[in-house]
Amino acid sequence: QVQLVESGGGLVQPGGSLRLSCAASEIIFSRYVMGWYRQAPAKQRELVAVITSGGGTNYADSVKDRFIISRDNAKNTVYLQMNSLKSEDTAVYYCNAHRVTWTTYDYWGQGTQVTVSS
Repeated sequence: QVQLVESGGGLVQPGGSLRLSCAASEIIFSRYVMGWYRQAPAKQRELVAVITSGGGTNYADSVKDRFIISRDNAKNTVYLQMNSLKSEDTAVYYCNAHRVTWTTYDYWGQGTQVTVSS
């Protein structure tokens, strides 16, 4: 059974940093596009950052130059380094694994809460 397990969320003051991790199991991790999404209260889930199997990255404009997505294929883990955090970054952050072959594979983690507040 595929599992994506996020960790690293918590409470941080504005301007602080957090690093999220997402460990995947039961998938050929290196073949998947890995992404981080977030959902704030009363808002739709939105893309934060993605990293392709080849290491290419893409970011939402709101987090560009503050967040860095990376992956370690040997550890089946994707990371999100979040710097210069703002109150508007407060949300539940979800890890996603996505792959399209002759069918679409799409898996989600359970989410981890990030709260930015003084």
